[in-house]
Amino acid sequence: MPEAIESVFDQTYERLELLVVDDGSPTPVATTLPEWFLSDERMTVIRHDGNKGANVARNTGIRAADGEYVAFLDDDDQWDETKVRKQVETFSRSPPETGVVYTWVRREHPAGTTVSTPTASGDVVTDLLTGSNFGQFSSVLVDTEAIVDAGLPDERFPAWQDREWFFRLAQSCEFQPVEEALTYRQTGREDSITVNFQQKRDVAYPLFVEKHGDLAAEYGRYYERTFLASMRRSLARSAIRAGEYGEARKYFLLAFFANPLHRPVYPHLLPSLGGKWTYESVASLRRRVAETVPV
Repeated sequence: MPEAIESVFDQTYERLELLVVDDGSPTPVATTLPEWFLSDERMTVIRHDGNKGANVARNTGIRAADGEYVAFLDDDDQWDETKVRKQVETFSRSPPETGVVYTWVRREHPAGTTVSTPTASGDVVTDLLTGSNFGQFSSVLVDTEAIVDAGLPDERFPAWQDREWFFRLAQSCEFQPVEEALTYRQTGREDSITVNFQQKRDVAYPLFVEKHGDLAAEYGRYYERTFLASMRRSLARSAIRAGEYGEARKYFLLAFFANPLHRPVYPHLLPSLGGKWTYESVASLRRRVAETVPV
């Protein structure tokens, strides 16, 4: 938490208000922060009486915010000091239809570091339907007018909360990228991986398909089938991270059956058929090959 807050105070864009939403933590956040944080007039701490969930906390912050734009920062993420300034500058030179500016994301994981590098701009609905990833809440700056049009983040989702909101935002505004890794994220916490997969499988996946399946169908059969394939592939990869190789095999196969032409499934489908040993052996080989490729 302190590192996240400090990365906000370090921003080179000065017109900031920081709303820290304490979602009913056992020890109130305000009692754990350095005094100089609490004395900064830019920061306000809002505490929920009990734990209400991540999207409820975000919506509390959105409702309390006074700015033209809203940014988000999870407590285990950090921003580069230039992030907000570069996003505001991108807004200023973008078409008036722009409602979201996102950055690339650098993810630190025990297995290594990766950087997501999406570049789609403008109308990104079809990009989302085919599985493109625009980061997560911590990487976006959103115009408040776009939030009015799209609605608040859906509080029913225990996972894929950001992606579901992006689907609705994309239907009411355009997206623009800042093609730099300005959002830093820690991933791979073992205590959350299994629960995260179960939440996706049992709640988020069926609810996501229920909410946005009709949208995919409006774009034609290809997008309808690719939407299902990309969602099932994401679910299968979550199963791999949770060590649920039987579930992973099931959802990779379901992704293939939804759209056999969806190529992102192929690198995972065949290795998953052999279970943990085969999948991890092939994944390790791919990493070693990537490390030997000159850049």
